[in-house]
Amino acid sequence: MPKPMKVVVSSYIDGKKATVEQECEQGNAVVSTNMVIQNPRLWWPHGYGEAALYDLVVDAAVQTANPPQPHVIHKRIGFRSLQVISQEDSIGRSFKFLINGKEIFAKGANWIPADALPSRWTRARIEHLLNSAIDANMNCLRVWGGGRYESDDFYELCDQKGILIWQDCMFSCALYPSSREFLSNVEAEITAQVKRLSDHPCIALWCGNNEALGAITWYEDSKKNPARYIVDYDRLTEGVLGNVIRKLDPDRCFWPSSPSAGPDDFSDNWHSDERGDMHFWSVWHEGKPFSAYLDVQPRFCSEFGFQALPCMSTIASFAHREEWNIGAPALEAHQKNPQGNSIILESLLRYFRMPSGFHELLYLSQVQQAIAIRTAVEFWRSTMPRCMGTLYWQLNDVWPAISWSSLNYDGSWKLLHYEARRFYAPILLALFIKDGIIHVRLVSESPNNHKAKVYIKLIDFYGRPIDITSKEQGPIIEHVVSIEENQVYQVWEMPIDELPCKANEAFLEATLEVPEIGLFSTSILFLTEPKRCGLIDP
Repeated sequence: MPKPMKVVVSSYIDGKKATVEQECEQGNAVVSTNMVIQNPRLWWPHGYGEAALYDLVVDAAVQTANPPQPHVIHKRIGFRSLQVISQEDSIGRSFKFLINGKEIFAKGANWIPADALPSRWTRARIEHLLNSAIDANMNCLRVWGGGRYESDDFYELCDQKGILIWQDCMFSCALYPSSREFLSNVEAEITAQVKRLSDHPCIALWCGNNEALGAITWYEDSKKNPARYIVDYDRLTEGVLGNVIRKLDPDRCFWPSSPSAGPDDFSDNWHSDERGDMHFWSVWHEGKPFSAYLDVQPRFCSEFGFQALPCMSTIASFAHREEWNIGAPALEAHQKNPQGNSIILESLLRYFRMPSGFHELLYLSQVQQAIAIRTAVEFWRSTMPRCMGTLYWQLNDVWPAISWSSLNYDGSWKLLHYEARRFYAPILLALFIKDGIIHVRLVSESPNNHKAKVYIKLIDFYGRPIDITSKEQGPIIEHVVSIEENQVYQVWEMPIDELPCKANEAFLEATLEVPEIGLFSTSILFLTEPKRCGLIDP
């Protein structure tokens, strides 16, 4: 029987040291120590402050006459409080992040593996993609449950950059068994992952799966006997995943599924916008117009998307010039949604005239994608605090493809990503038409109070301003708004049928100025489908 060994464990952080000596039996042993950091610099998500990190070094050595080299672990950790507030309220059930006592609107996208080939999962590639998220004013990414638990590089970089991570467990869109052997395997996997990742301040919550609850309504066997499959689902989700995560990482939220109305609630969160997190796919999969985004007000929308063709350099990487056609075999092979190309074309003809060539088609598909996601995000942000998060599908691509991503496979930006940089800005003008009324709302997440000036103009397609002859006089309507953090202001509204021109004869231009922080931005709103307008060739 081996004798107990005396182990010396030393911990170092912020110029402090703590040492513990302990007799340890053979096998696993727990050695604990407490260290206090007075008034630590807090870790904040991007846009809210410094993502402050501290170097923690722990070494362990055996006290013997000829001790071996100590085993050393170095981690960078952050101090912050984080709660997922999901409470019953007058609407249904809220869903929002509270970080260091401050409500945070989650702005971001869904993350999928950085490449189809593992050899290309390099730190440099991951950092390039994450930098693009930061440059578009994102503060949150959802690691999708149909992908993988990401590398240490990914989480370390998110810690450094202040990117919150919604971490799905790796179960997605399927019916999973609840046999003892399978659940035992799951328990070992999730135990290893929670122990590996729980020290990262970027992890905002653990989620049991992606759409595994909804999958019960998709397959013939489960539709015939849903109760049986709900039992299997619950044994996996709550019986194993929830129990392990709550035991090993008790200070973090475990959310059962995405989408979900909340614990022990098995209702439809694809069409209900009152509870928990929502996946809204009625525009893409059901063919509804972009205005359908204005018919729902999610508490938190963790998936919604619209496809576009990638940039020409991406097309050229897999298709010869003679196949630069949306119906060509090469392009169909790089489209993995069965009706994807048809949906792009059908929707494009709803809003635009037929493009004259492939380059024009490609460009308009990206314009269309940007308009779709902008329509959703601007409106949902303008419903804050009812809605407190939008994560569109998806940020990146695993291969060169026609897809929902805002970044091309090589990491370059589609038009959507440029638009995301604008619609995720801390101070935003949201323009939309709902129930026949034009709305201009100002959304502010700025931590400081400011005076904002908003100028609204109606302009015809020759570039000439048109007088808006209601209560206001002259071609420019000016409003000065005192803005505060996490507030939405209704700046201006007007029924579209009270305009002094037809909807197809002009567009609305709104300019936002906040001089003290050097902010100047302009937004435009078409008053009808662009195809109905007499656009002038510049």
